[in-house]
Amino acid sequence: IGQDITGRLAQEQEYSRLIDTANAPIFGVDRSGKVNVWNKCAAGVTLFSDAEVMGRELVQQFISEDYRASVQEVLDKALKGEETANFEFPIITKTGSKIQILLNATPRRDEFGKVMGVVGIGQDITGRIAQEQEYSRLIDTANAPIFGVDVRGKVNVWNKCAQSLTGYSSEDTMGHQLVNEFITEDFRSSVQEVLSKALKGLEDSNFAFPLVTKDGRRLEILLNATSRRDVDGHIIGVVGIGQDITARIAQEEEYSKLIDTANAPIFGVDIYGNVNVWNKCAANISGYS
Repeated sequence: IGQDITGRLAQEQEYSRLIDTANAPIFGVDRSGKVNVWNKCAAGVTLFSDAEVMGRELVQQFISEDYRASVQEVLDKALKGEETANFEFPIITKTGSKIQILLNATPRRDEFGKVMGVVGIGQDITGRIAQEQEYSRLIDTANAPIFGVDVRGKVNVWNKCAQSLTGYSSEDTMGHQLVNEFITEDFRSSVQEVLSKALKGLEDSNFAFPLVTKDGRRLEILLNATSRRDVDGHIIGVVGIGQDITARIAQEEEYSKLIDTANAPIFGVDIYGNVNVWNKCAANISGYS
């Protein structure tokens, strides 16, 4: 009793061709965890040819020891029919270096629907992670206070300059509500408004607000609030690059006090000719307040 499987074979061959020529690393294992899929991109990324990996244990031979248990768990779940998306792990290349892979693990089924293995479609995120680490290092060593919050308003960035200015370490602030715990009560609503706008993609620049230090002092900060996005462009938080203007404001207030109490008439105009300085002596002499 025969069965025409011409169409099925053609379909499987097309499936294999698509996998092999995909521009993403794709690999698969059978129920015993042995490699049975290894496309050209996986070979290019790891430098192992398919001949070198086929039939070998994926977890034990190509995954770094510290990730073996978690990778095995993902494979075991897939073998039970549970998919895992965006799982990150390192794979060891032929030269011994580690490549960071972001993986979607999917059960592979036969024509009867029975799970016969796992296929993983990956993405090499080594470069992205290196870039993120460099970004974090630049933020941490910048000579300006930089802090950030996630979409819930909880602190997830707090650089060394912010620590130095406020007296709060990153351990003191990470995971805490920025607005409710570190902003003076009279400015909480306006700071929250700036953060909420940035979370919608509306960035703000030169926004001045006070930040409370660990010893209770009030610092005046001039802030640029920028939306922080993931690789897909989705907003995941806000990062603020600040400037401590406490001394400048104190200097401006002292300047205004000296002008107002001078024993000579002092007045000033803006670029449109409108009066914006008129001290007490000018008021006394002219009779105009």
